[in-house]
Amino acid sequence: MITVFGSINVDFVTRVAHIAQAGETVLGPDYQVFAGGKGGNQALASARAGAPTRMVGAVGNDPFADLGLAPLGNAGVDLSCIQRVDAPTGAAFIAVSDEGENAITVASGANRLATADGLSGLLLEPSDLVLLQRELPDAQNLAAARWAKQRGARVILNSAPAEQFSPALLAHIDILIANEGEIVSLAKQFGMAENNPDEIAMQIDRNHAITTIVTMGERGVVAWSDGVRRQIDALSIEVIDTTAAGDSFCGGFAAALYRGFGLTGALQRGVAAGSLACTRLGAQSSIPELADIEKALEGQFA
Repeated sequence: MITVFGSINVDFVTRVAHIAQAGETVLGPDYQVFAGGKGGNQALASARAGAPTRMVGAVGNDPFADLGLAPLGNAGVDLSCIQRVDAPTGAAFIAVSDEGENAITVASGANRLATADGLSGLLLEPSDLVLLQRELPDAQNLAAARWAKQRGARVILNSAPAEQFSPALLAHIDILIANEGEIVSLAKQFGMAENNPDEIAMQIDRNHAITTIVTMGERGVVAWSDGVRRQIDALSIEVIDTTAAGDSFCGGFAAALYRGFGLTGALQRGVAAGSLACTRLGAQSSIPELADIEKALEGQFA
């Protein structure tokens, strides 16, 4: 099983001609409300990509909680470990430009009160994966990673967002996933002078024995593992909205690993999931199903 410990939000999404600059007001025609949060997105992506998935996180005692959880429940995600806390359910405010780029502001709400205690009592198998992101407090992610490693599971950390990263996490993760900006930010926090994402990934793999994956948007991903470099190109698509593309990659990649694919096969399926997510508006509404992922891969790789 894949256990996702992470954030659960509702997303308010509006289309705009361009992303606002500091001090600028940009008008959008309307808005839509979706379930979201990096944890929720990645759990849904994992389930839709064919892996049994469990979500651990926190929501408030408000109407948005049910909205944020509904797509997960509909996809068969185990929600028995969700914590209800005295804080508003997390929310994200997302502007999407005509070019498909986005700007996101997140109000953490209940996510700030999520604790790794929600994992206690769960049973893990050596084949299980624990998937983390960084919209929850680092201390709780660290506790969750330690808990998982003590039970023999593999830990995947998506470093988004990359601010104030705790280096202690490095000792408890097996796979690190970051985009180009995040990996450069992490390098600075780790005292590395390197600015090239590919080189940074190589050094993290070499120095910490962590498989390091850098997502690069339309250029796909590059990964370093045990000194071996892999690069997978993105699919050729028309970009509508990049929201949840990274989350779709993470969930699709983790699901493929759990289903028994090697690193290259899992990267291919993660890239396909992330690419397909860019062809639809919204976060969880854009996350593809397993059949769509496998169909998109037909003829792509030898």
